[in-house]
Amino acid sequence: METSNVIWAPGKNSQTTLTAVKIIISAGAGPGDNTKAAQRLAEIFEEEGIDIDVSLARSGAEVIELARKAAREPYKVIVAAGGDGTVNSVAAAVIDSDKTLGLLPLGTLNHFARDLGVPFDLQQAARTIISGHTIEVDVAEVNNRIFLNNSSLGLYPMIVREREKHQRLGFRKWPAFVWATIQALRRNPFLDIRLRVNDEVLDRTTPFVFVGNNEYEMDLFNIGMRNRLDRGELSIYITHGTSRLKLIGLALRAVVGRLGNDRDFLALRSDEVKIQTAGKRVRVAFDGEIEVMAAPLKYRVRSRALRVIVPKDVKAR
Repeated sequence: METSNVIWAPGKNSQTTLTAVKIIISAGAGPGDNTKAAQRLAEIFEEEGIDIDVSLARSGAEVIELARKAAREPYKVIVAAGGDGTVNSVAAAVIDSDKTLGLLPLGTLNHFARDLGVPFDLQQAARTIISGHTIEVDVAEVNNRIFLNNSSLGLYPMIVREREKHQRLGFRKWPAFVWATIQALRRNPFLDIRLRVNDEVLDRTTPFVFVGNNEYEMDLFNIGMRNRLDRGELSIYITHGTSRLKLIGLALRAVVGRLGNDRDFLALRSDEVKIQTAGKRVRVAFDGEIEVMAAPLKYRVRSRALRVIVPKDVKAR
């Protein structure tokens, strides 16, 4: 398909007129066959007289390569079709360009799309992109590596590593997750950290540190959801529990919606945070991906740094 320019009208809540769109589909995202999505998308966009250029990526590395290439080309709208890892990779290419990000949630969880109100139905999500309604949202960074949802160290990266190991042995995703959690809890899942935030220094021994791009809800029906993505702040969550029994109790209190006021649970807000660990290198999770990084970890938020297409009734929530 030929590439033509896309007209872009700047502003916080803007309208994008589309004549060509780049769509990067992650073939392995979610439970379905994403190879069939390309033809359906071509039909939807063709009905509106919009040319699309679709690429099917077979790996995360290929998603990154395609996104970087698209950011150098005349497209003004680049669409991430996949899960949060795919969206993260495409957003990393879009954020420092004049491009706008579109979302087609084809993954398993799709946290970023969910928090922005993007429909999970393929046709409705495509219609959202066609409508071209854009907002500006915050992006967070850890050691210059962006994330859209959250980053963590400690227990969660340990569980993800074990889960992937079990999946390579033939386990399905959720049974692998359960076994990985049990094994992680049997080990010593605690970190000694020094946290510098809001001109304070806090020393803690903790099983996890969670850093969110904006504030996450911590009640029974909205655990892990965000009401706003434009406050220009990080949310930092730490538990003081230093035993497996306390850790299990904390998890149970989260399920019944009593986490926010728990005395073993610390919640902070800031636009920057620095985390020093005992080791020189630490395993860090962000948007479902795992990477080993050099300590200290320097987190910051980039206020309204990313333009993204959302439904017309959505503000920078």
